[in-house]
Amino acid sequence: MSQYRVLIDAPDKKGLVYNISSIFYHNDLNILSNQEFVDNEHGKFFMRSVVEGDIDQSELLKKLNNISSDTVNIKVIAPRKKDIVIMVTKESHALGDILMRYEAGELDINIVGVISNYNNLQNLVKKFNIRFYHVSHENLTREAHEAKILEILSQYQQLDYIVLAKYMRILTSNFIESYHNKIINIHHSFLPAFIGANPYKQAYERGVKIIGATAHFVNEVLDNGPIIAQDVKHIDHALTWMDMQRFGRDIEKVVLSRALSLAIEDKIFVNANKTVIL
Repeated sequence: MSQYRVLIDAPDKKGLVYNISSIFYHNDLNILSNQEFVDNEHGKFFMRSVVEGDIDQSELLKKLNNISSDTVNIKVIAPRKKDIVIMVTKESHALGDILMRYEAGELDINIVGVISNYNNLQNLVKKFNIRFYHVSHENLTREAHEAKILEILSQYQQLDYIVLAKYMRILTSNFIESYHNKIINIHHSFLPAFIGANPYKQAYERGVKIIGATAHFVNEVLDNGPIIAQDVKHIDHALTWMDMQRFGRDIEKVVLSRALSLAIEDKIFVNANKTVIL
């Protein structure tokens, strides 16, 4: 029997759940799990179901597309390992955490490559038998540098996500549009506070009592994409900004891995500039 993840977002109306469930029932599909959410402010309905049975993927999608005359977004996904590329600069903590979880089988992914504008992390990556691409940005315009990266990425026709594991360069709108809602970034603060460089020093100077990290999709506005996951840690006045940075890196690792897990399990709906997690 085949198993599918069914993702539906549509204008909310009476009878949607009944109509969807009826299709599952009449096609002898067993519902293994189901979550729903209604955004009352915008009148939108979201549903994620995991079903199992003997039906072709395209046939199930065809039947579900008949549930409403309204604009309905439906995906029928057969679970598989997602192909991802990780982009990094010099810091190893976020990358190392993903590599360890990958090696332990905690993440249902294929890491097809790691791209960096420096070669500092090459030896770490090679220990996991993963291809490392060093694409230096020196003496190149931002567009020329990204063109080299896009050439590498074009090798992977089914690339599901690009993970920015402390990639410390701002991406152009052209690059972002090429992978719309497929680029996941970890930001070293609790957005929307302390945007940009040296956020821990900013937080220290402001005298904050919590520090945090935010994983989000990348859009054209710096650090403003739909938020996927966040976490915080309570601190006090005794910490230096370097202590805060050290604690913050621990939070960054956890939050980025959590966001990646949600993405590869197809649990994220993008709703305007927010996300719905089901």
